[in-house]
Amino acid sequence: MNDISNTLMNIYQQLGIRDAVYQYGESFLRQLAPRFAEIDQTAEYNQLKILQAMQKNRVSDTHFAATTGYGYNDLGRDTLEQVYADIFHTEAALVRPQLTCGTHALAIALFSNLRPGDELLSPVGKPYDTLESVIGIQEAMGSLKEYGISYRQVDLLEDGSFDYPAIEKAIQEKTKLVTIQRSKGYQTRPTLSVQRIGELIAFIKKCKPSVLCMVDNCYGEFVEPIEPSDVGADMVVGSLIKNPGGGLAPIGGYICGKKVCIEQAAYRLSAPGLGKEVGASLGLNQSFYQGLFLAPTVVAGALKGAIFAANLYENLGFRVIPNGTESRHDIIQAIEFGCPEGVIAFCKGIQAAAPVDSFVVPEPWAMPGYDSDVIMAAGAFVQGSSIELSADGPMKPPYAVYFQGGLTWYHAKLGILKSLQQMVQEGLVQINPVVIH
Repeated sequence: MNDISNTLMNIYQQLGIRDAVYQYGESFLRQLAPRFAEIDQTAEYNQLKILQAMQKNRVSDTHFAATTGYGYNDLGRDTLEQVYADIFHTEAALVRPQLTCGTHALAIALFSNLRPGDELLSPVGKPYDTLESVIGIQEAMGSLKEYGISYRQVDLLEDGSFDYPAIEKAIQEKTKLVTIQRSKGYQTRPTLSVQRIGELIAFIKKCKPSVLCMVDNCYGEFVEPIEPSDVGADMVVGSLIKNPGGGLAPIGGYICGKKVCIEQAAYRLSAPGLGKEVGASLGLNQSFYQGLFLAPTVVAGALKGAIFAANLYENLGFRVIPNGTESRHDIIQAIEFGCPEGVIAFCKGIQAAAPVDSFVVPEPWAMPGYDSDVIMAAGAFVQGSSIELSADGPMKPPYAVYFQGGLTWYHAKLGILKSLQQMVQEGLVQINPVVIH
């Protein structure tokens, strides 16, 4: 080994990684090099796509100026929305700090484009837990259900494929909007590729051309060269403290899509008659622009971490979704431990690797919007930012943990090694020493 390799080993040891765990991790990196190269190529493409959109819209430092109050004539905000529309190849976009999170952005898109008597259809099974209250699956004040908007879902087949006959039957006269969740949420189903989403949208539009198709794009932005809006989605929705914020956006969400859909969303976010004209950027524009610019590189690092985790834990006998060789369509890596102790130990390791609050020990607790206790590990610069290194999971069978993020590949790598070290220390796994030449 050369001097830098020895120095690296020494600092990993100082950070609590024992030699056997470090060597075990290193044993996978050479075989992963071709996959990492493919990820870098996709990141390069998306980087150039974003750069092209910024240049086309003549982004200037004047666009970083803060506005307050009503936010009338906020040139930076309006230009950023055009940049997003160009990147996602849509007619319009709504990109605002007033969209507080992904769930809020999705709720705005749904409430603004549905009316009493309409029906919402999910053809990909149960939505993410926090959307259950929005829809009314769980009783909640102000839900779609309270406004007379009904909900229907079609579960995926056992192999994860779409149940096309059941979907066709479910699309009825009052079906107005179809919601398609790209990522798996707290499930162990496959994440949907953009290609599969396009096939589903084409089928739905063939059954009923007037139906609006909305894609929950959270965790999927810039993982592939194309987005769901490139394959027929009428709206794509996401959070700026996930992929597109690049770790710099401190808050915010986006909705990109058809002009009429975005206008409806803007009127719901502010008020009828006001729409996109109001909503001050409060000095956040520079973070939004710069985070977007960095996003492809940040997403690439998170993807490498997910693949690294999948290979390490799959080799130890755990079920991982996706597995170590499958193609990737979001940044989330699920690992099934089969026991609560495994989930807790993993999250302890991730927390211990954090730059912020590394000394905190995560514990399961009753989080609002979830039907079981949830444990979350996230020592992040931005609270709740899941493009930063984080892990979480519900404390219920199959006791799966969901790992994502890492602003750099090197931090994601450390987090995975720390999680494994914690598992070893608690006697939950055993690894044999590996010698790297």
